[in-house]
Amino acid sequence: MTYWKGEVIVNILGYAQKIGRALMVPVAVLPAAAVLMGIGYWIDPTGWGGNSALAAFLIKSGAAIIDNMSVLFAIGVAYGMSKDKDGAAALAGFVTFMVITTLLSPGSVEAIGLVAVADEATKLAFAKINNQFVGILSGIIAAEIYNRFYQVELHKALSFFSGKRLVPILCSWAAIVASFVLMYTWPIIFGALISFGEFITGLGDVGAGLYGFFNRLLIPVGLHHALNTVFWFDFAGINDLGRFWMAQQGLDSGEAVKGVTGMYMAGFFPVMMFGLPGAALAIYQTAKPENKERVASIMLAAGFASFFTGVTEPLEFSFMFVAPVLYVLHAVLTGISLFIAASMQWTAGFGFSAGLVDMILSAKNPVANQWYMLIAQGLVFFAIYYFVFRLVIVKFNLATPGREEAEANSGAASASGSESKRELAEKYLAALGGADNLTVIDACITRLRLTLKDRSVIDEATLKGLGAMGVVKLGDNNLQVILGPQAEIVAGEMKAIAGK
Repeated sequence: MTYWKGEVIVNILGYAQKIGRALMVPVAVLPAAAVLMGIGYWIDPTGWGGNSALAAFLIKSGAAIIDNMSVLFAIGVAYGMSKDKDGAAALAGFVTFMVITTLLSPGSVEAIGLVAVADEATKLAFAKINNQFVGILSGIIAAEIYNRFYQVELHKALSFFSGKRLVPILCSWAAIVASFVLMYTWPIIFGALISFGEFITGLGDVGAGLYGFFNRLLIPVGLHHALNTVFWFDFAGINDLGRFWMAQQGLDSGEAVKGVTGMYMAGFFPVMMFGLPGAALAIYQTAKPENKERVASIMLAAGFASFFTGVTEPLEFSFMFVAPVLYVLHAVLTGISLFIAASMQWTAGFGFSAGLVDMILSAKNPVANQWYMLIAQGLVFFAIYYFVFRLVIVKFNLATPGREEAEANSGAASASGSESKRELAEKYLAALGGADNLTVIDACITRLRLTLKDRSVIDEATLKGLGAMGVVKLGDNNLQVILGPQAEIVAGEMKAIAGK
């Protein structure tokens, strides 16, 4: 019984990770909105487009992305979860979303007459049906139908509708069924989401700190993306990221508030721009003398990526599993950082992550508040991370990069800077047991996400020697290899070589 329960939990986590990976497809368009709106706010920081036609063009262009995140989630999740990443799956996601949101609009629900729309809570629930939750649900439904039916062959008389053309048709019927169910359950789900949002926002600064803590704790299993959607988008009534970039301060009580909006983003800047580079310096300085040159190249690249772009996983995975106590400390410090920034009302926002680029772009946003104090906080966090990490590493003799036993790296291959991505992909395939051992090859921003026939044959030492920051094992056959920003390129080359 215990084994069965364990398998169920693993399968649920695996599926949740699949959704989390797919969420990165629509989220990846947010930097475009941040760049457009950020430049617009720099051009016209007081009028928000009212004093400059160019600023208005840019701000409204970025707002077009933010305003339509719901349908982008439907399209992106359907595409990201489809087996072959085909546009037909994205179209099916769009069809599913449109049918559900049309049938569950207040006018449609009232006209159908199955559910009484009498009280204000029910009216509000159906008025807010165009949201990211329904977008994600639509994408999941479409992806599952696509993966099941995209190769189905119908009778010759109906052959035109075979395969991928069949999927949107089936999705429209599935959307009708889903709409019928949601007609009764959506008000309950919506009420629960709103209650959760009100609970977290009711905790104020402490709620921001708790979010930051759990955000980092979920990184190892890749479920932080799902948590982020609750706080950053209009998922539970919080919509921190959406409100920050829309910046419609004072239009109504549900819109942006200077010094408050951005509280679930601002505290990440001191950690990603300063704290983690401080940790990287501590890891370098505590490495064995003979390993310092190797560790320096890893820490310098990972630290710069964290500071400049906010991509932290290459650095975090370098100590996450070899020294888990450090990672727990990192999660605690992240929570403290978000608490401090929220309590002091120092706010800034991002479209991708809390790096230098996004800080500059958000500086002129009308609801950014004393954003420069996040730099001062960051300098303090640099010192805290450096001294805490150095003290703990030395005190407990932790096996951080460069301090491992010599034999740990024996037999590991090394990746030369001159080799092509294809050559690197071939080496990764070899370390993973060959192309025939892989049934699924995928990637998100920083990770290879793989399903293997036999995971016991992988060579972890070689993977790390090739540049992998970490290896995460999930269930019996799933594997994640942390590579950094080049993960998607390497995955593409591996697919081409393996013919998958």
